[in-house]
Amino acid sequence: MIFGQRSRARAAAAARAAEPRVEPDIDTVQPVARTVAETVPPGMVIAGAWAWRLLLILGVLGVVAWLVIQLEYVVIPLFLAIVLAALLVPISNWMQRHRVPKWLAVAISEIGVIVAVAALVYLVTTQIIGQYDSIRAQTLTRYADVRGFLTDGPLQLSEAQLTDAYQQAVDAIQRDAGVLVSGALSVTSSLGHVLTGVLLVLFSTLFILIDGAGMWRWVVRLFPRLARPAVDGAGRAGWTTLQNFVKVQVLVALIDAVGIAGGAAIIGVPLAIPIGVLVFLGSFIPIVGAVVTGTLAVFVALVYNGLTQALIMIAIVLIVQQVEGHVLQPLIMGSVVKVHPLAVVLSVAAGGMVGGIAGTFFAVPLVATLNSMVKHVASGAWRGTPEPPPPTVPADASHATRRPNPRERTS
Repeated sequence: MIFGQRSRARAAAAARAAEPRVEPDIDTVQPVARTVAETVPPGMVIAGAWAWRLLLILGVLGVVAWLVIQLEYVVIPLFLAIVLAALLVPISNWMQRHRVPKWLAVAISEIGVIVAVAALVYLVTTQIIGQYDSIRAQTLTRYADVRGFLTDGPLQLSEAQLTDAYQQAVDAIQRDAGVLVSGALSVTSSLGHVLTGVLLVLFSTLFILIDGAGMWRWVVRLFPRLARPAVDGAGRAGWTTLQNFVKVQVLVALIDAVGIAGGAAIIGVPLAIPIGVLVFLGSFIPIVGAVVTGTLAVFVALVYNGLTQALIMIAIVLIVQQVEGHVLQPLIMGSVVKVHPLAVVLSVAAGGMVGGIAGTFFAVPLVATLNSMVKHVASGAWRGTPEPPPPTVPADASHATRRPNPRERTS
C-alpha cells in the first residue's frame, strides 16, 4: 500500500511537471506594498518633509537666540557697531573718493561721531542740571495745585482715593517699565560693563571701517562653495538695506527733533534744546521712543507753563508724529525699507520683551535686514554669479610676514 501511494505521488508530480508553465501578465497584476512607507499618502510625505526641516530651523534659531542672550555683553555692542558703521561707511567712502587717505577718512568719521554724541550729552546734562532746582520747585507746585483741584474742585475726591489712584499708577508704571528697561539694566548693571561695551563699540566700528569687506569675504568662505554666491548676495542686500534704514532714520529723527523742539521754543517752553536732543535719540526706537519723549515735552510744558501750554504742546507733538507716520514714513522710509507696519509693531514688542530697550532699538533694522536677505535668496538673482574672491592680505602685511629667499641674500 505504501508503494502504491508513492507511485501515485510520483505520477502526479510528473503530470504537473509536464503541464505548460503560464507566466503572469505584468499589466494585469496588482502592485503589492512592500514597505509601510509606500502606504503613506504623498501629501503626508511632503508635510512630514517640511515639518522636520522647519523644526530643525526653529531649533537652530533657538540655539542662536540662547547664545545671543548669554553673550549680550558682546552681542549688543557688536550690533551697535554694525549699525554705526552702516552710517559711517558711506561718509568714509565719500572722503576717500575725494582723495582723502583711508586712515584719515576712518579717523574723521569715527572721531566726528564721538564728538557729536558727547556734545549732545553734555548739552542735555548741563542744561538739566542747571535748572534742576527750578524744575523740582515747579513740579512740587504743580503737584499741589492738581491735588487741590481734585479734592476741592468739582470731583471732590478724598485723600484715600487719591492715594489709591497714585499707588495704582506707580504700580502700572513700574510693571511696564520693568519690561522695557530690564534689558538695559542687565547690560548697564555696573560701570565696568558700560566701559567695556563702549570700548567694544569703538573698536568694532573702527575695524569694520578699516576692513569690513575683507571680514565679510572671510565669513562667506566659511560656507560650502555652492552656497557662497547666495550668502554673499544676501549679505550685500541686507547691508544695503541697513545703510538705507540708518540714513533715513537719522533724517526722520532730525525732522522730529526740529519740529517738536521748534514748537516748544515758539510757545515758550524751557529746555527746548534738551527736548529736541532727547526726541532725536528717542526716534531711533520706533513707537516707544516717540511716546516717551513726547510725554516728556508735554510734562515740561505743564510744569513750567500751565495746562493751556501743555495742551498746545500735545497738539504740536501729535502733528509732528502724524506728519512722520503719514508723510515721511511712506515717502522716505517706505521706498528703501519695505516692512509692513504690523511687522514693525510686533518686532518692537518682541524685541522689548526679549532685550529691553536694546531689543526695541535693534528690532526694526534686524527685521528689515533679514527681510531683504530672504527676498534675495528666494528671488534666485544670485544664480550664475561668480564666487566672491577670497579675503586679501594687505601688501605691507604680506611683505612683513614673507620669509627671505636665500637666493636673494647678498654675499
